[in-house]
Amino acid sequence: MWFTGGVGSKHLTRAGLALAVLGGLAGGTTYGARELLHRQAAQARRAIGKPLGEVAPSADKHYKKKYGAPVDLLVLGDSIAAGLGAERAKQTLGSRLARGIAEHAGRSVRLRTAAVVGSESSMLAAQLASLPGTYRPDVAVIVVGGNDVTHRVPVAESVRHLADAVDRLRALGAEVVVGTCPDLGALRPVPQPLRALGSRASRQLADAQRGVALEHGARVVSLAHVVGPFFITNPEEMFSLDRFHPSAHGYKRTAKAMLPSVLAALGVVEAVPFGHHAPGVGGSG
Repeated sequence: MWFTGGVGSKHLTRAGLALAVLGGLAGGTTYGARELLHRQAAQARRAIGKPLGEVAPSADKHYKKKYGAPVDLLVLGDSIAAGLGAERAKQTLGSRLARGIAEHAGRSVRLRTAAVVGSESSMLAAQLASLPGTYRPDVAVIVVGGNDVTHRVPVAESVRHLADAVDRLRALGAEVVVGTCPDLGALRPVPQPLRALGSRASRQLADAQRGVALEHGARVVSLAHVVGPFFITNPEEMFSLDRFHPSAHGYKRTAKAMLPSVLAALGVVEAVPFGHHAPGVGGSG
């Protein structure tokens, strides 16, 4: 899902956010505060809609074949990357990015989606291992992190797996674009102060992801900055019926927000807007 990366995962309940932030309150939280958060977790479970399952629409195909000179686009990560919540394949993040590349680069795009609903950063290695041995993407997009927060994965461990994935992709000759962990504070079905704690944890991970991805040569898009405000101010339009995953419009906004860095990685554009970061120069925001 948009802010936890996969409600349908067998490892993740819809109270995963609550469990994550509760686990982070060790020692300094009073019994009364813990009980409040437990009650809020139960309230969130009642408020959140039914899961959308574990399978996103399959959007993998060769886009705009007549354009020729294909770009091989690989998408890795969790349910945002997979496109869970989209009703049709063309609404997924991968499909929208593929069509955006074709439009601006004037080239056809072969999309391959290895992202798996419910994935944590540690699962990026398995996603890469699932690819054919001869496969060489031109550009890879990674969106992951929400499940790391909800499953209380230490930040250092999470970013280590991300760095390994970036290194492996770059060794294959691919340019890499990382979308950092979205802000869990946009989940309105989760009450305060639980939501604020989740927001803080997700922003801490996003900051760490940005730093390590840049160090390892990837471009970075800070999703909390470039698209998060749309989800916070217009949740009815941006979220799907389960109120956790993006709607078709949510994916459209997310793809539009990420596209400048993808195009820059391919050498189609040079300038990128606020919230995009390039290795060595820190980006523009």
